[in-house]
Amino acid sequence: MNRIYLDNNATTPVDPEVLKSMIPYFTDEFGNAASRHPFGWKAQEAVGRARNIIAAELSAKPKEIIFTSGATESVNLAIKGFCEANESKGKHIITQVIEHKAVLDTCAEMEARGWDVTTLPIQADGLISLADLKNAIRDDTMLVSIMHANNEIGVIHDLEAIGTLCRENGICFFTDAAQSFGKIPTDVQAMNLSMLAGTAHKMYGPKGIGFLYVNSDVKLKLQMDGGGHERGLRSGTLPVPLIVGFGEAVKRCADLRDEETERLKSMRDRLLKGILNALPDTIVNGTLEPRLGNNLNVSFPNVDGEALHLKLESISCSSGSACTSATLEPSYVMKALGHSDALAKASLRIGFGRLNSESDVDEALQEIVGAVQS
Repeated sequence: MNRIYLDNNATTPVDPEVLKSMIPYFTDEFGNAASRHPFGWKAQEAVGRARNIIAAELSAKPKEIIFTSGATESVNLAIKGFCEANESKGKHIITQVIEHKAVLDTCAEMEARGWDVTTLPIQADGLISLADLKNAIRDDTMLVSIMHANNEIGVIHDLEAIGTLCRENGICFFTDAAQSFGKIPTDVQAMNLSMLAGTAHKMYGPKGIGFLYVNSDVKLKLQMDGGGHERGLRSGTLPVPLIVGFGEAVKRCADLRDEETERLKSMRDRLLKGILNALPDTIVNGTLEPRLGNNLNVSFPNVDGEALHLKLESISCSSGSACTSATLEPSYVMKALGHSDALAKASLRIGFGRLNSESDVDEALQEIVGAVQS
């Protein structure tokens, strides 16, 4: 396919160095990390190195990193596990309207089980109001779940301010960091985070591996019975090659972060400037600051959304989250911003990545402007 990939908020290609680090653990070093012999010990050492890398990136303890199959499993373990372990103390959750469906659907499940869920609105900039959050806190509030960076519009919540509010009220604070982890510095201590979910495939690592940071003081009820792996919270044979790749991906992102962030932000801003010059009625969805440097989300008034996407023959981008692409409904994130169904469908989420170049910006600009004008 001779197409330019601009959907790096949906997933990223595996970095060649990451793939290289994984290969030995598919072949020569194939041991089970739970086995008590040299093959198992080598696998266990490799898992330990990756766990240390991820923990260091978060300023966490290695034992607080629980490996899972991805961010969705981590979200389920965090919310369901916490609620089931602590429901005798209170049954109120606070979240917000443009969380990923993994959070919203899990909160809906807890609501069906008798929990009260308060879903905060967003402001015009795509962020929640701290005053709204403060006003929503009750005596029985047990959990606040607010994502770090939004997967569609890239806006970044102030986790330090939210975390301070939660700490002052003795509330467990969980964040879905699938989009932000590795891209922007994250310190669970400074942010007063109790739990954090992350995944590898958004940061040039393999699909099928994620983690949940769980502060040592937080009690969870396991969601999968079995052999008692991962502090007894997530049973199952550890996928050593994927874990090794995850660790290498985190290391690569940390090493390249400053330079890469500036490069991607430069490409994004250049594309936006070109679009606004040619199509001044374009609406930028969400604040540009604070925002992930690689993310741009724009809507085009009076344009047929389906026709727009069909005309983008050379670039691959999306109109919303990949997790909701199977439905014909407009993006709930766009709707939360106040857009009509038609305007929501006439939106593009563009995510630049490590493999994109300046020439990709020129081609994308020409194709998007041409498609909208036609």
